[in-house]
Amino acid sequence: MKTRTAATAALTLATALILAGCAVGTTSGGSMPGMDHGSSSSATPAQSADANEADVMFASMMIEHHTQAIEMSDTLLSKDGIDERVTALAEQIKAAQEPEIAQMEGWLEDWGAGSSDMGSMDHGSGMMSEDDMQSLEQATGTDAARLFLQQMIEHHRGAIDMAQEEATNGQNSDAVALANTIIEAQTSEISTMEELLATL
Repeated sequence: MKTRTAATAALTLATALILAGCAVGTTSGGSMPGMDHGSSSSATPAQSADANEADVMFASMMIEHHTQAIEMSDTLLSKDGIDERVTALAEQIKAAQEPEIAQMEGWLEDWGAGSSDMGSMDHGSGMMSEDDMQSLEQATGTDAARLFLQQMIEHHRGAIDMAQEEATNGQNSDAVALANTIIEAQTSEISTMEELLATL
C-alpha cells in the first residue's frame, strides 16, 4: 500500500511539472518595438496552484491596472485627429494587455482567489484618478495625444513597480515570468512614448 501511494504521489508530481512546463507562451513578431509583451505570454491559466500572497496580489492588482490602460487606449482611439503613431501605440497596448488580463484571471481562478480580494489601488500605483480620465476624455487632437502619452508613461511606471515587487516576492513561476516580461516590455514602451512625446 505504501509503495502504491508513493508511486501515485510521484506520478502526480511529474504530471504537474510537465503541465507547468507546457504553460510557457510562444512569441510572435510584427509588433512595434517594446510593444510585444502581450503576444509573448500564454493566455492559459497557470497549471500549478503553487502561489503565495504576493502572486495573488500581483494578478489581482495588475488586472485592474491593465483594465484602466485599455480604457485609456479606447478613449484615445475614439478621437479624430490623433497622430497615427500614437493611435498605433494605443492599439498595441490593447492587443498586449487584453490577453494578459485573461491569463491572470485564469490564474486567480486556478488559485481559488478572486480579482476583488485585494481591493482597489490608489493613484500612487500609477492609476489615473477620475479627474485624470475626464481630462483625457475632454482633450482633443494633439493635446489629447500628448496627454495620453504623459498619463500612460506614469501608468507604466506604476506597473513596473508592481511587477518588480512580484519578481522579488512571488512564488508562482508563471506569474514571476510575466512580471519580468512586463518590466522589460513596459520599460521599452516608456522610452518609445517619451520619444513620441518629444515630437508632438
